[in-house]
Amino acid sequence: MTKILLTGANGGVGRRLRRLLPAFYPNLRLSDLTPPDDLQPHEEFVAADLADLAQVEAAVAGVDGIIHLGGLSTEYDWADILQSNIIGAYNLFEAARKHNVRRVVFPSSNQAVGFYPRHRRLGTDVTVRPSSRYGLSKAFGEAVAALYADKHGLRTLCIRIGRVHDLPEDERRLALWISPRDFVQLIRIGLEHPDIHFDLVYGLSSNDRSWYDNTRAYELGYSPEDRAEDHREHAMAEQAKLVRNPLADRFMGGRLCTVEYSGDLERSGT
Repeated sequence: MTKILLTGANGGVGRRLRRLLPAFYPNLRLSDLTPPDDLQPHEEFVAADLADLAQVEAAVAGVDGIIHLGGLSTEYDWADILQSNIIGAYNLFEAARKHNVRRVVFPSSNQAVGFYPRHRRLGTDVTVRPSSRYGLSKAFGEAVAALYADKHGLRTLCIRIGRVHDLPEDERRLALWISPRDFVQLIRIGLEHPDIHFDLVYGLSSNDRSWYDNTRAYELGYSPEDRAEDHREHAMAEQAKLVRNPLADRFMGGRLCTVEYSGDLERSGT
């Protein structure tokens, strides 16, 4: 991998990755709507609106691999999700095909299966149960990744991220947290592992409370360095500041499941 494109470079996860990726991929192209205010000498920036295929093609041209963080990272109105996350995901994969990109890492979300109750333990072979329009867009992105892998040979790894952050921020994140350096390890598997065709893993550190079976990640050589439970005291102190929400606490998707909720609590997620 000579040149890597990182979309969504101005977001919180993108900024964390910019500090870690150069050790492995020193030739980085960044893309977002606006340039970062701290662009480094080893970084190149190409502005792109994901809903504009021509702009996406300009960002993609000449790269070997893509880490697609771009798009909206939580719930928004349908029109915004459609343009940024659904049309944007399609445009990213179509541009990659047209420009002969070899690999795409698609950071999906646990929100693609967010309406499963927390007493379940999920592998990657379950039916998607999105928490929200945002979760739906991530399920769509996973499907696009599978299509382009099977139909066009574009090797893809989808990573259902829980929460990329320096520390787990509350009790729920003790199940979902992934440290930035563990996330980079999964990204490297997606960009470099010889056996990747289309694969789906969960983006988690070594979390004792995890709701997910991440066997496939370990089969691909993933060996997380960080453990959520080591930060339990911090997470629970932050949890004590929060107001409990019984509906959010029932489902893996947490708060996003409660947005505009008018369902049958006894049937949702069953």
